[in-house]
Amino acid sequence: MTQNKLTVRKYMDGFIASDHKIILDCLTNDIVWYMPGFFNLSGKESFDKEIENDYFEGNPQIEILRMTEENNVVIAEGSVQCKIKNGGMLDALFCDVFEMESGKIKKLTTYQMNKEIKPISELIQTPIV
Repeated sequence: MTQNKLTVRKYMDGFIASDHKIILDCLTNDIVWYMPGFFNLSGKESFDKEIENDYFEGNPQIEILRMTEENNVVIAEGSVQCKIKNGGMLDALFCDVFEMESGKIKKLTTYQMNKEIKPISELIQTPIV
């Protein structure tokens, strides 16, 4: 396994353990974490606040299904489950794009969607006729 993939694995293991030090050691100081439709964070301090936030409780369960690497970019596909503080569970699939620099994560773009399948008729505004 390459150094970049080892860093991504260590980062994921840090999240599973909610270990801030392990996670932050995997990041460059100018880290950017972008999750389209949710947030765009810059810097380790902002990142650190998002590791354990007001929406979730306990440690997440994360499973990496596949990692692919090319030109200092690691793509990790997987699933995540975590208890939501106001009730319910996050049960989602993710695709994380890690842009690496000197073996550390410089930029992370997270694409995430719930596993729950809904009929298309519930997702569109206009009924299908």
